[in-house]
Amino acid sequence: MEFACPRCQSTVTEDFYGPCDECRDVLRATIRSDARDVSLVEYEPKMNVTPNAVALKDN
Repeated sequence: MEFACPRCQSTVTEDFYGPCDECRDVLRATIRSDARDVSLVEYEPKMNVTPNAVALKDN
């Protein structure tokens, strides 16, 4: 399929619509970032309700 690259407006022939190979290489080089480890705090449930409220309910 032939179309104009949406980034540089040059005419390219690609299978799918999007940036041309040169633009993709530039985008990968400038936007890519390294993965980083994120430490999460262990989940602690809120205790604003009695855990066995239904079992403790008086009839």
